[in-house]
Amino acid sequence: MLWFFTAALGQIKPVDSRTDGKYVKVNGANLWVVTVGEGDPVIFIAGGPGGAHPGLRSFDKLAENHHQLIYFDAFGRGKSDTAKNVTEYTLQRDIDDIEGLRKALHLDKITVLGHSYGGVVAQGYALQYSRHLSHLILANTFHSFVMWQENDDNSNHEIKENYPEVWQELMAYREKGGISSDAKHQDIYGRVPYGFLYAYNPARFEGRGSKPYPNPMNTKLYYQMVGKDGDFIVGSDIGTFDYRKELKNLKMPVLIIGGRYDRVAVPSMMVKFKEYCPQATFVMFEKSGHNPQVEEPEKEFPVINSFLAK
Repeated sequence: MLWFFTAALGQIKPVDSRTDGKYVKVNGANLWVVTVGEGDPVIFIAGGPGGAHPGLRSFDKLAENHHQLIYFDAFGRGKSDTAKNVTEYTLQRDIDDIEGLRKALHLDKITVLGHSYGGVVAQGYALQYSRHLSHLILANTFHSFVMWQENDDNSNHEIKENYPEVWQELMAYREKGGISSDAKHQDIYGRVPYGFLYAYNPARFEGRGSKPYPNPMNTKLYYQMVGKDGDFIVGSDIGTFDYRKELKNLKMPVLIIGGRYDRVAVPSMMVKFKEYCPQATFVMFEKSGHNPQVEEPEKEFPVINSFLAK
């Protein structure tokens, strides 16, 4: 059970991601949608690719400032419909589904907040469907396949240096022909704690999560979109996207968020957003990894609220 504060009523009201939502038909698929609060609509796009929406519920407090937070499980994730064939999972489908969701919810102007891979979708949406976008927030995300490859390279370097026993076993498996999408490869990789690569303070992520959520991470979708060996060499859709030349053309207000200790959306690549999207407001959170909304919400949320007031 997760909660939000309704300022007008001055009371706490429960919103449960598993039960307090509705199905919305978008481009032929049923997508599970959960809303928190009332006010100007903000659509949140989860990461992965392949992640469901509950991991973004740490943004709930934004509802206090008269924002309606619209969380959803994208096609193939969480409680939403899954594809009959994995080739149906594409970056373009995810982008088009944001527009489909906007229409299905009868919204005019929306804000989009994309986190991690969700920011890749958000950038694509902003470039293709800008007419209905009032504000764009890109949180700990990637501007190109070049940056995603740097994610792979940096993560693997950190694992090699800090978890040599895991790395040794991984290399032994890969020398036999193993690749990222193999279950055995995923099992070895999974021995590295989430907090090591994603956090400034790993303790903030220990014991997170309550009741299990359906299909929280679709690994078949993930490797369809990043490539069969996507933890080492990006391919497929993630191996080709590149927004670097186009970001300067965005006309709506843009906020870009980074974390100093993010070993995934690495700071050396994050700061290049300043060059590619010079009109944006750029904020680096100094005591955060990949999730400032968890590690520094008291600093991040005022930044977001101030940005949305523009």
